Amino acid sequence: MTNSRRAGSVAAVAVFLAAVFVAIPLAIAATGRTDLYYTLSSVALLAIASGGVWLTFYIGRINIGQGAWALVGGYASAVLVTTYGWSFWLSLPVAGLFCALMSMLVGLPILRLRGVYFSMVTLVLTEVARLTALALPITNGARGITSIPTPGAIRLFGVTLVPGFETFANRNAPFYFLSAAMMTLCFAGLWRLVHSRLGRLFAAMRQNEELASSMGVNVPLLRVVAYAISSFLGGIGGAIFVAIAQSIYPSSFTINDSVNFMLNCFLGGLGFVFGPMLGTLVLYFGWDLLFQTGQYQLLIYSGVMILLMLVLPNGLLSLRWPSRGRP
Repeated sequence: MTNSRRAGSVAAVAVFLAAVFVAIPLAIAATGRTDLYYTLSSVALLAIASGGVWLTFYIGRINIGQGAWALVGGYASAVLVTTYGWSFWLSLPVAGLFCALMSMLVGLPILRLRGVYFSMVTLVLTEVARLTALALPITNGARGITSIPTPGAIRLFGVTLVPGFETFANRNAPFYFLSAAMMTLCFAGLWRLVHSRLGRLFAAMRQNEELASSMGVNVPLLRVVAYAISSFLGGIGGAIFVAIAQSIYPSSFTINDSVNFMLNCFLGGLGFVFGPMLGTLVLYFGWDLLFQTGQYQLLIYSGVMILLMLVLPNGLLSLRWPSRGRP
């Protein structure tokens, strides 16, 4: 990376952090629209799950089942917190790791399938997760899990590092900072991953799996690793969603959510690490904006999405880098 590109990247990161953690809170405080904290928290969590879907695209697989792992992660955190009395902060990584482990068990057989068959199998995963949540006693069936406690304080050697969320008069603000921080860490991790040796192996798989295999790359293992990381991010997003909503039901994440996670990647740009983040933001607010059109909302939405994919096949970020579709 040249000095100019490195300087540009540092400047872009600084602008992003200033906008997310300084400018947006100041704007909300000035306008009094504290409800936007909840909206932007939702966008951040959807972006995290979409980032996982983007990673499976990065290895050349279409993932239409991320809603399943968001649901599994949400239930895992809710059960640990309400049934076993765990701290939310401890349940968060455990929920993600549980999703990663389960996805490895699922992925071992189906990731050996060709791409189109893998995508069709993942399509049913969300419905399988929903039906499982309806059937298991520990998930309370259709009644779901409610009255989930908010995250408590984090203390180290008697010093409070993070105050308990119950101490805030408006809890939407701390949840926003939590979601934004996790989103930042998620995409920073994805960026570092694709620029690592493992990321280069992922890229080689996407371009030609047979050639990569002939060079000694363990393609099946790397597919499972990528899918596990993808599901981990889905579980993290689902767990934080549960903490914000303080409840979870089998219908909290549906097949529509899985499809939207995929569309976020297309809209932002499959060739860019930060494509899912931009795609989620545009799709979320774009859908709300089209609500004003009433019965024509879905028609206009579908038409615009098709038009964008035809005109901008590399997503919205390709407007900024027309000649460089690289992460």
